[in-house]
Amino acid sequence: MWPNISAAPFLLTGFPGLEAAHHWISIPFFAVYISVLLGNGTLLYLIKDDHSLHEPMYYFLAMLAGTDLMVTLTTMPTVMGVLWMNHRQMSHGGCFLQAYFIHSLSIVESGVLLAMAYDRFIAIRTPLRYNSILTNSRVMKVGLGVLMRGFLSLVPPIVPLYWFPYCRSHVLSHAFCLHQDVMKLACADITFNRVYPVILVALTFFLDAQIILFSCILILKTVMGIASGEERAKALNTCVSHISCVLVFYITVIGLTFIHRFGKHAPRVIHITMSYVYFLFPPFTNPIIYSIKTKQIQRNIICLFSMHRRHKFSGNS
Repeated sequence: MWPNISAAPFLLTGFPGLEAAHHWISIPFFAVYISVLLGNGTLLYLIKDDHSLHEPMYYFLAMLAGTDLMVTLTTMPTVMGVLWMNHRQMSHGGCFLQAYFIHSLSIVESGVLLAMAYDRFIAIRTPLRYNSILTNSRVMKVGLGVLMRGFLSLVPPIVPLYWFPYCRSHVLSHAFCLHQDVMKLACADITFNRVYPVILVALTFFLDAQIILFSCILILKTVMGIASGEERAKALNTCVSHISCVLVFYITVIGLTFIHRFGKHAPRVIHITMSYVYFLFPPFTNPIIYSIKTKQIQRNIICLFSMHRRHKFSGNS
C-alpha cells in the first residue's frame, strides 16, 4: 500500500486490547477535557476581567492556566479521534509538530512553577520591596524567558525527526506523538536524540525542582520566624496552593519516569494510563486547587455564577 515505507503515516494507539470499549473510555476522557477547558478558561477570564487580580502572583497563575489549556488542546483532538472514530493515522509533519508542542509546554509549565516559587519567595522574604522587585515589565520578561526556554530547547531534538528515514513499524504507543516514541522507529543514528533529552531534563525539570524545594525551605524558615500566629497562618496559606500544584506536577513527572525506567514488565495499560495521568491530572487539578485555596478567586467565581443565575432569572421573568 505504501511503496516508500518511510512516507507511510504513523499509527496512533488507544488502549490495546480494549478497542471495543473505546466509546465507553471516551466518556470520562471527554468529561476531564471539558473540565480542564472550563476550569482554566474561567481562571483566565477572571484574571483578565478583575483589576484586583492584576498582580504578579495572578499573572503567573494566568501563564499556568494558559499552558495547561495549550497542553490540553494539543492532545485532545488525536486522543478523542482515536477513542471516538478509531482515527489512527497521523502525518509525519503533524506528529512532529504535536511532539514539539507537548514537550515544549511541559518545560514551560515547569518554568512557570519556578517563576511562581520566586514570586512567593519575594512576597514572604521581602514583602515591603515586593512591588518594586516584581514590576509588570519584570513579570513580562520572566514570562518571555520561560516561553523561550521551553520552545527553543526542543528545536534540536525535533528537527532531526523530519529527515530521519522510518523503515520499521509505524505504530506509536499512545494516542498522541512523543519524541521518545517516534525516534525509536527511525532507521538512523539516534545517539543525539537519546542523549540530548536526558541533559535537557536535568537542566530543566530536575534543576527547577531543586530551586523550588530550596525556596520552599527558605520560605518556611521565614514563616516560622514570624511572631504572630495569625500572620504566620496567612503567610503559609498563600504558599499552600502553589506547593500543591508543584507536588501534583512533579509527582506525575516522577511517576511517569519510574514507570518508563523500571516498569518494563508492568502491563502496557499501566504505561499508557500513567502518560494520560501526566498530561491530564495537573491541568485538571490546578484550577480546583486555586479556586479552593485562594479567597479572591473563590469570591470571583461565586460572583460570576451568581451573576449568571441573576441574568437567567431575569430572562425567565
